[in-house]
Amino acid sequence: MLPAENRYSKLRWFWTIASLLFYIADIGSDVGLVLKYVREGHFLWAGLTGAFVLVGLAVTQVFSYAWYKDDMKNPEGKPILSTLACMRLVSLHVLGMGILTRYVQLLKAGHRELWVVSSAPSPEEERGAHHRLFCLATDLSMLKLFEAFLESVPQLLLQIFLILRHGECSHVQYVCMAFSCLNAAWALVDYRRCLRRSLPAAQEMPAGLPTAVYLLYKLLTLASRLLAFSLLLCLSPYALGGLAALWLLGTLWAYWLQTSFCTRRTTEWVYRAAVGAVLTFTFFNVKGQATRTPMTLYYLLHAAVNAAAPLLFALLWKPPLSLPGTTAAPPPAPTATELWYFWAVVGAIAVGTGAGLLCLAVYYARMHPPGKRREADEVDGPGGGAPLGGVRMRKFLQL
Repeated sequence: MLPAENRYSKLRWFWTIASLLFYIADIGSDVGLVLKYVREGHFLWAGLTGAFVLVGLAVTQVFSYAWYKDDMKNPEGKPILSTLACMRLVSLHVLGMGILTRYVQLLKAGHRELWVVSSAPSPEEERGAHHRLFCLATDLSMLKLFEAFLESVPQLLLQIFLILRHGECSHVQYVCMAFSCLNAAWALVDYRRCLRRSLPAAQEMPAGLPTAVYLLYKLLTLASRLLAFSLLLCLSPYALGGLAALWLLGTLWAYWLQTSFCTRRTTEWVYRAAVGAVLTFTFFNVKGQATRTPMTLYYLLHAAVNAAAPLLFALLWKPPLSLPGTTAAPPPAPTATELWYFWAVVGAIAVGTGAGLLCLAVYYARMHPPGKRREADEVDGPGGGAPLGGVRMRKFLQL
């Protein structure tokens, strides 16, 4: 009988079903919001909302297909799939069903191992079967993480901006934001737990209070960052240049560290760009190295941006100018509703930043599982020798 920490439990299998439902609901609510904007004639908003969905889908399909090709090879490096199976795999990813295919694969394999297998396997066979399930889960968790920060999180930023700038706050919009938030939260926690489970030199992330504190740290810092960016976007569309600069810095940081996550150079560049998108919103350990100094610098910049955004908005925001040919009038004073919105957002930014950084400090000071031993940075690509997706997770020490 395998130890509990080495078994892919039935509870994990049911959580996988919940994760699949969150993913479908997130994509479905975004599509519904696109249709609503089209019916109302807001074609720019519809285009942006749909673009985030398509970008998230496209990037995850690229990674999913590349990982399938890397995993479906024999020890000599030759593919083991037939031509027909390869064509079927390509078709599924072209149709944007790569993540759904992986969900189905994991659920079928888990169901077969946990409920169907009747004969008692040997310890080696049981260990290998459960290891393969964890490898499938780790690949899926990484895809969900990239999808969350390429689709769900930008979607949240867009909808918060529309609410603050244009007063657009329909029920469909709130549903879309709720599922985007749930999808991002689930991706963060699931990735973290799979990451700790896949590291040979680290203990698995405990459930309960440590997971809750870690989730609060990520959600509070992420929410405060989105609100700060929304204020800057309301102040000027040129704030998009600042977001692009942060993304470029994150991408260049991944390039400077010389990541070698993928077996192909073009896919590696896509990976580095995806890492840059994650770093725009939250800290991400790119190379599996010591992170205290980079994390400290990252969250100092995070706090500085969050403090500067309300201040700049209060000093520089002006009501819309009069139309040409009309009599100029003095700018109207902010209404009580506008002032209430402003101070509510400022309060949320302050509380989110302070409480999020406090949860970060508490987690890493008191609840972070210690590593058993330090190891050199491993090859962070499928060529590192681990079967299936395990090596893709082993490269990170923390997120």
